[in-house]
Amino acid sequence: MLAHRVPDLGALELLLAVARLGSLGGAARELGITQPAASSRIRSMERQLGLALVDRSPRGSRLTGTGALVTDWARRVVEAAEEFDAGTQALRDRRDSRLRVAASMTIAEYLLPRWLIALRAARPDTAVSLLAGNSAAVAERLLAGEADLGFVEGLSVPAGLDATVIAHDRLIVVTAPAHPWARRRRPLTAAELSATPLILREEGSGTRQVLDAALGGLARPLIELSSTTAVKAAVVSGAGPSVLSELAVGEELSGRRLVRIPLEEVRLARDLRAVWPTGHLPVGPARDLLGLTRSAA
Repeated sequence: MLAHRVPDLGALELLLAVARLGSLGGAARELGITQPAASSRIRSMERQLGLALVDRSPRGSRLTGTGALVTDWARRVVEAAEEFDAGTQALRDRRDSRLRVAASMTIAEYLLPRWLIALRAARPDTAVSLLAGNSAAVAERLLAGEADLGFVEGLSVPAGLDATVIAHDRLIVVTAPAHPWARRRRPLTAAELSATPLILREEGSGTRQVLDAALGGLARPLIELSSTTAVKAAVVSGAGPSVLSELAVGEELSGRRLVRIPLEEVRLARDLRAVWPTGHLPVGPARDLLGLTRSAA
């Protein structure tokens, strides 16, 4: 293979330095290595090529005729490598200049803001765009190459994606204070909840997936809305009960705008996950954001 027959770039850079300075010791100092290490590297390159490249004498080191020819070729290889390095750095700079995040609604509204503020402090030159939707839409955007990192709330990892758990959440039953359930003296049963028309997120949302699976089915929704904020507002207005993330209703519960209804027989817990296309680990700003979510977990 070519890699076994061609010296590495470090050896070629050393040969160029010897040609320019006329001294193996001077070349070693310029490259920050010892003279014995430089001499050993030249000898190793000569053995690899089967060619004598440098004549050594008390007066210094000079290239052989063959060495001068090899040095011309080496210069072109090193210049091409420098172009390669500059080009790949430009690609990394372009990649690192933006971050596209897709997140399900609860994560987008209640967790991501503080992570993005921390990312901004670490990467002030990275422009971040956030695409909020349900868990199914997040998976679609990642698989279509429209997002660099995603966050979902569903029961399982969508097909075609790898994932890591970054937080945990519970779903709770909530109503407005005037709702009859707020005056109940015993917990709500799973059967009662599953038979009651609720204000729900749309199909494909992680919240609805978890609720449907835990109860073994749901009644036809009283109202179907596309965001957690809209569902919460409808419940606060007295339109009906709902099941929402505990993360989303803390302020409303403390202010008594919503009431938590105890539920027996079933525990509505779920994992929140970061997701990315299978086999493609997050890099650059996406990797940094993932690290921030883990440190906060």
